[in-house]
Amino acid sequence: MRLSSVLWPVFFLCHWLLCGFIAWHLLAKVDFAYPLAYQTLDIEQHIQTYGPQNRYRDGFADTHTEQHIALFGEINRAIHSEPNALASIHYTTRQGKKERLLRNDEVIHLKDVAHLVELVYRAGWVSLILTLASAAVLLFTRASLPKALNVIASFTGVIALACVAVFMIGPKKVFYTLHTWVFPPEHPWFFYYQDSLMTTLMKAPDLFGFIAVLLLVVWMALWGISLLAIVRLWRRAPTATH
Repeated sequence: MRLSSVLWPVFFLCHWLLCGFIAWHLLAKVDFAYPLAYQTLDIEQHIQTYGPQNRYRDGFADTHTEQHIALFGEINRAIHSEPNALASIHYTTRQGKKERLLRNDEVIHLKDVAHLVELVYRAGWVSLILTLASAAVLLFTRASLPKALNVIASFTGVIALACVAVFMIGPKKVFYTLHTWVFPPEHPWFFYYQDSLMTTLMKAPDLFGFIAVLLLVVWMALWGISLLAIVRLWRRAPTATH
């Protein structure tokens, strides 16, 4: 078996995963386009409906849009860099009173999410290292480049099948099943709107569907553009055979 027959799949898989990691990082920097989701999903009306019904917190329905966007940003930054700050996130009522946004169970859940995000970043760095290492060996061994159309067809075919499977099973069912697999069974992850301002603020799970679609679009755009660049650069590389 030729070395290139092993390294090319490693390279293309790690490159694809690396694009996903970069897409996640870029979206995290802009709070996953929450202001756009806020309008698209009519989250303001959602807060007006369920904020007054909350059994543990008062006055959230009277807060304004700017504060909602800022609160989501605080949660996002805490998850990505300082999980211990989650417990200190507050909102300010119309009367000027500061209220803790998250209950203890919500903080525990978001810390679990932070741990998962940390694993995503570790996987991203591993993908970067493997992408560069496999590319270096392939260049050194003067490996010829596989047909780009075959690579694109393989990956898009798998992605399309995965999307079809999700819609056939049901996005919500898949969403809940993944939660049971990923998070510790003793940690709560399902919250009713009446019990959780976090869930209300995010209009879960609708926001996560929005983020998933946005992530997939950015991911595939980065992958397609970078794959085209790789093909062009590889063909010009003096060590590559044609």
